[in-house]
Amino acid sequence: MLLPGDPPEFLVHDELEPCPYLPGRLARLPFRVPVRALLGHELDQRLIAGDRRNGPLLYRPSCPGCQACEPIRLDVDRFVERPTHRRVLRRGNGVFRVEMGPALVSDERVALYNAHLDARGLRTGGAPMDRDGYAHFLTESCCSSFELRYYVDDALVGVAVTDRGEESLSAVYCYYDPAFARLGPGTYSILKQVELCRRWGFRYLYLGLHVEGSDVMAYKARFLPHERLLGGRWVEITEPPPAP
Repeated sequence: MLLPGDPPEFLVHDELEPCPYLPGRLARLPFRVPVRALLGHELDQRLIAGDRRNGPLLYRPSCPGCQACEPIRLDVDRFVERPTHRRVLRRGNGVFRVEMGPALVSDERVALYNAHLDARGLRTGGAPMDRDGYAHFLTESCCSSFELRYYVDDALVGVAVTDRGEESLSAVYCYYDPAFARLGPGTYSILKQVELCRRWGFRYLYLGLHVEGSDVMAYKARFLPHERLLGGRWVEITEPPPAP
């Protein structure tokens, strides 16, 4: 089905399926593919509307009876690094060497991605990711994308795939060597993307979805202030979530 838009998009999948974020729930994630690659301002418009990217596809949760998924973003001019963030940056800058380049597929990346999933308990079953699956998920894109690479000496220990709009970045996925988890590579990566936004004069860094009830997604709410898309309107959140 061809959906109107600028540019138009093909609806390629729209069925109820097990929720990838909350066990025991059903999700509806209609997947669309633009008829051509998105320009920067076109990606910005879709991010403002709440879209996320999975490979060349765009999706926006439209689940019956559930509104746990809330798109979340940082206004980098208003976001304030807390002491814990500054410590993570200081430690990370002392350990990691950061490079930026095209999003690539390699055996090294696929092995690191699978080790990350296993260590964090994120694998939902089935065989480990292979090169084709990795490419379809992360490097095949409908917009301008790149990766931040984190090295210790000459060893690749982390990758953050990021989409680039005209005035925003979107953090697609970050994975890292579990041996360095104590340094907070996920938080470090977000802070490095905030630095990029400020350097390039971009206003927003999109962090994906905040999912109420998901421990894996809870860290995003600790970046304050942030904004969430609630009832079709971006609302600023200034208070940290209540302690569990």
